[in-house]
Amino acid sequence: MITTWVGSTAREIARAVRRGDTSATEVVADHLDSIRAYDRVVGAFRQVRAGEAIAEAEIVDDQPELRNLPLAGVPIAVKENIAVTGLPTWNGSAAARGPVAEGDHEVVRRLRGAGAIVVGVTKMPELGIWALTDDADGITRNPWRTDRTPGGSSGGSAAAVAAGLVPIAHGNDGLGSIRIPAACCGLVGLKPGRGVVPAGIGANDWHGLAENGILATTVGDASLGFSVLAGRAPEALKTPGKLRVAVSPRSPAAGVRPDAGARKGLSDAARLLLRLGHDAVRADPVYPPALAAKVLATWFAGAHVDAEGLNPIRLQRRTRQHAKLGEQAIRRGLVRAADRDEWRERCHNWFIDGGFDVLVTPALATAPPRAYRWSERSWSANMLVNARYAPYNAPWNFAGFPAIVVPVGVRPDGLPVAVQFVGPPGSELLLLALAGQVEQAAPWRRHAPGWPRVAARR
Repeated sequence: MITTWVGSTAREIARAVRRGDTSATEVVADHLDSIRAYDRVVGAFRQVRAGEAIAEAEIVDDQPELRNLPLAGVPIAVKENIAVTGLPTWNGSAAARGPVAEGDHEVVRRLRGAGAIVVGVTKMPELGIWALTDDADGITRNPWRTDRTPGGSSGGSAAAVAAGLVPIAHGNDGLGSIRIPAACCGLVGLKPGRGVVPAGIGANDWHGLAENGILATTVGDASLGFSVLAGRAPEALKTPGKLRVAVSPRSPAAGVRPDAGARKGLSDAARLLLRLGHDAVRADPVYPPALAAKVLATWFAGAHVDAEGLNPIRLQRRTRQHAKLGEQAIRRGLVRAADRDEWRERCHNWFIDGGFDVLVTPALATAPPRAYRWSERSWSANMLVNARYAPYNAPWNFAGFPAIVVPVGVRPDGLPVAVQFVGPPGSELLLLALAGQVEQAAPWRRHAPGWPRVAARR
């Protein structure tokens, strides 16, 4: 007999609620107790909606027909930069906080419509710029090792899922902000391709770079969450036929190379793909020398747009510098849709010319950095650490291609290691199916060691 639903998958919870084996109210109460007791360890949540979540769970329980709710009673966390009715959009700090939302963002509306219960909003770095999560209120920590960052910018969402505080969480990804924390925390993290899921993060989608997606402990949960966000009926993933997979350790960032742990993770994944019957060959995308400058200019410009209307004196020093560079990039005409379209076409041709179905790369170049107050450090210190540990993700935002991160083992230091699968436009289900094959052949630890922790019920 199940005594707590903490640690269960979203699919298990929704199935039990639909069958009447438990209630949404019971499931949500279990998770709220766990958050109340243990979020102080990882610092994942900005604000918890305890009373509201219970009331919304009771509404789900009162519905006469639950079979059409794919996320019936599933507690979910939402990243704090999209609108949740009745809450401000914090955007990573008190200085960047927006007004209280009068309505839900479309992806939140879809999650609620599927029966999910929003238990709270999760922390992120200021304006979502960095792959490190902290601010003046505290440091968000990686449940695998609390002296390490959970990554960013969806760091709070990743920490919440890896600790079992929620089964799945929403995140968004402008230059890796779902995939980086998924890799840091041993999770599945899916960034859909451009236009598949409603974007519109606040008033800005970083010139088309940012997409909303899901962090989960299993491919099944990631697939379920994706279907809801994309407005599709959930469907079973089909085992893919023989795929031609390009395996590339090459970093898009000049001078940055994967460390031994990242290289071994990629090698292990390639061998596994071969055992699964796929054709895995070494092949590197061609990253033009000018690509990095174009991506950086667009990144800076997104921060500038987000910072407009905010008091610059109250913003972190690193944020002010980033936004200032964005203003200059826009003024000089360095942010061009034509550049993004050209790179998208180049990537598409690379897949076609090589006959590749999927590209696999390391998810990170190194282990997650230490959990410091990076928000108090210089812009250059933050740029350096981000470039050194997380260079593999940004090109695929610039192209608008779908990408997913999956765990493939543990590094010698005990932290998780992951790889990134990238596919051409429209390949989300193929990437999920391939990830599901990997999960079945080499299952990973669903939560960080020692998690979840079960709290006593009030």
